[in-house]
Amino acid sequence: MAKDIENPCISVCQLSGDLCVSCGRTKEDIKKWRRMKRPEKMAAVQRASLRMKGLRKKNA
Repeated sequence: MAKDIENPCISVCQLSGDLCVSCGRTKEDIKKWRRMKRPEKMAAVQRASLRMKGLRKKNA
């Protein structure tokens, strides 16, 4: 069986609108995480990673 996708949550939830600025996921991604299939989780993690890079650049 394929390895599970690790949840990007770092247990420091800080929501700004619909976005968690700690992990980069949207409220919708957070809400649906447990029901997502592997490809959906991979896509959510990828999007979150891109958002976090954008936030770091913005705050640099």
